Amino acid sequence: MKVKNIIFSAVFMLPLLIAFSNCSHSDSAVNKANKGTAKKVAAAAKDTVPVPVTYPPLDKHLYDSLMKKLANGDTSGKWPVKNAPYPLPGAILPFKRVVAFYGNLSAKKMGILGEIPPNEMLAKLHGEVKHWEKADPQTPVQPALHYIAVVAAGFPGKDNMYINRMPNKKIDSAVRLAARAHAILFLDIQVALSNIHAELPRLEKYWEMPNVHCGIDPEFSMKDGTHPGKKIGTYDAADVNYVSSYLANVVRKYHLPPKIFIVHRFTRKMLTNYQNIKLHPEIQFVMDMDGFGPPDLKTGTYHDYIYHDPVQFTGFKLFYKNDSWLPPHHMLTPEEILKKYKPHPIYIQYQ
Repeated sequence: MKVKNIIFSAVFMLPLLIAFSNCSHSDSAVNKANKGTAKKVAAAAKDTVPVPVTYPPLDKHLYDSLMKKLANGDTSGKWPVKNAPYPLPGAILPFKRVVAFYGNLSAKKMGILGEIPPNEMLAKLHGEVKHWEKADPQTPVQPALHYIAVVAAGFPGKDNMYINRMPNKKIDSAVRLAARAHAILFLDIQVALSNIHAELPRLEKYWEMPNVHCGIDPEFSMKDGTHPGKKIGTYDAADVNYVSSYLANVVRKYHLPPKIFIVHRFTRKMLTNYQNIKLHPEIQFVMDMDGFGPPDLKTGTYHDYIYHDPVQFTGFKLFYKNDSWLPPHHMLTPEEILKKYKPHPIYIQYQ
C-alpha cells in the first residue's frame, strides 16, 4: 500500500486540540464517584513508596513458544525478533494481550476514554475484553486505560510550548479509575514544542507505580517549531532510547516488573533510525500502528511501518468512528485482525 494513500490521524487532530483547550476540566463524573475519598487517596498516593514484590521466575520455554505463536506463521525471519532480551519476572507480554481504551477524561473528542461516562466506558471496555478472549481463548486479556497525560494544545500556553500538562489530581483520577477496573494504566505524552527529556521526568511519581506504563506520540513531537496539528511530527531512535533507559532505571531502583513502552507510528518519518532502538529486560517495547481508515489502508500501514521494521512487540489501533467513515464502513474485528496480520498484535488500542 502506497504511503500517499494512507489516511492519517493528523488531518483531524487540530480541531480536537482546540476543542480540548476549551473543554471543562471538571472530570465531573469521576469526581462525583470519588468525592468523599479523593483527597485522602491522592495524599496516600503521594506519600506511598512502592513495596517490592517477588515475582516467580520467567518461564523461558513458555515465553519462546508464545513469541513463536505471535509470529503467526511468518517465514521472512523477521518475527519473532532475534536477539531480544528475556524480560524480568512479572512481565505482562506475551503472556497476556493488552486491550486499552484511549483518550482523556476531560475531553469527549479525544477518544472513547473520555467520550462517555466512566461507568459506561468501563462496561464497554469489559465487552471488548470478552470479545478478544473469545477470538483468542488461549491468550488472557489485560484491560488497560491509555490516558493522554501531556496533551499537545492548540494554544501556546504560559511557556509557549503548545502543551497542556494534566495536573496530578486529574492523573490521580485515572489511577483510581484503572484500579477500580483492575486495569493497568498508560500515561501518554505529546510533547508539542517541548521535548521528551523535559516532559518524562515530570511524571516520575507515576512511573514508580508498578501498574503504570508509558506511551509517547511522535505525531506531536514538533522538533522544527511547527505548531502541533499542522504537520506530522517525529522522534528518532535516540529519543526512544532515552525513554527506555529512563524507565529501566526506575524499574531497577524500585524493584518493579517490566514497563510496557508504546510508540505510536503510521508514517516512515515519524520514527527515524528504528534499527538503533535498544531493548532492555526492564522494558517491553511495542510499536503501535496508529493510522486510521478502511481495512485495506490499515493493512498497508501495518505492513509498511510495523511488520517491515521489527523491534519487539506490535500494537494495533482501532477507531470507533474514523475507521468506518469511508467504504466499506467497517471497523476490523478481533477475528479479522488475528486472521489477517503477521505478527499478531499483542497490544490493542481503541479510540
